[in-house]
Formats: sequence, C-alpha cells, structure tokens
Amino acid sequence: MYDNMIKIEFLSRSQNESFARVAVASFASQLDPTIDELTDVKTAVSEAVTNAIIHGYENGGGMVKIEAFIQGRELTVIISDDGRGIDNISLAMQPLYTSRPDLERSGMGFTVMESFMDNLKVESQNGKGTKIIMKKVFKSLS
Repeated sequence: MYDNMIKIEFLSRSQNESFARVAVASFASQLDPTIDELTDVKTAVSEAVTNAIIHGYENGGGMVKIEAFIQGRELTVIISDDGRGIDNISLAMQPLYTSRPDLERSGMGFTVMESFMDNLKVESQNGKGTKIIMKKVFKSLS
C-alpha cells in the first residue's frame, strides 16, 4: 500500500509537457525535497513525456498517462502511452541514439532520466506502447 498516489491523463500535445512536469513536482513537494531533488524529478518527467509525444505518438493524437506513488521517502513515477512502442529498448537507451534524426533530437532522453532518478525501467511492445518507471529516493529531513 502507498502513502499517497495520483493518476493523470492528458492529450499527447507538447503544450502539456510543462503541465505534467509541474503536476508531478507539486505532488512530490509533500516530501519536502531540496530544490535539486525537485529539479531532477521535473527534468526526468519532462524527458519521459516528451518521448511519449514525439516518439510514441509521433506528434499525433493519443493519451499520455502518469501515475505517481509515494511510499516513505520514495517517489515512483510511471509514464505510459499506447503509441508505436520501441523496437529495441537497449539500443534506444544508448546515449546519442535517436529514432527521429529528422527532428534533430539529441538522443539523450533516457540518459537524462537515468542520471536524475535513482532507478529507471522501460517496458515496451511494438504497436502497444511504452511504460517508463522511474524512482527517486528523497534524502531524510534530519
């Protein structure tokens, strides 16, 4: 059982990326995070949502879902889409790899998520979408 949780669903439009980032940061604020911890979460959420919009739905229609859970001092954020999925997860997670070179993407999304969160797991199926599970443990208040 979790101490607290939220679920959010929104249209896969780039305008909603900032909403998602702020919503998760607001939820995480109950853990009394440092500014750096909050920035880490916002950056990782931004990258995951952007991936869903640009790669999952290829800037087309679809819904992005966010679930966030707090248990003790740990925040779990799950960002999922029902888009095209990832052909090769290990390749997609390599720094500088991008499936959309036409958009001049940097290919650093997963690397950024891994560096700002304590744990990252990616699940995906072709034609069925992608789920990104990220965890962050917040330092003790004492």
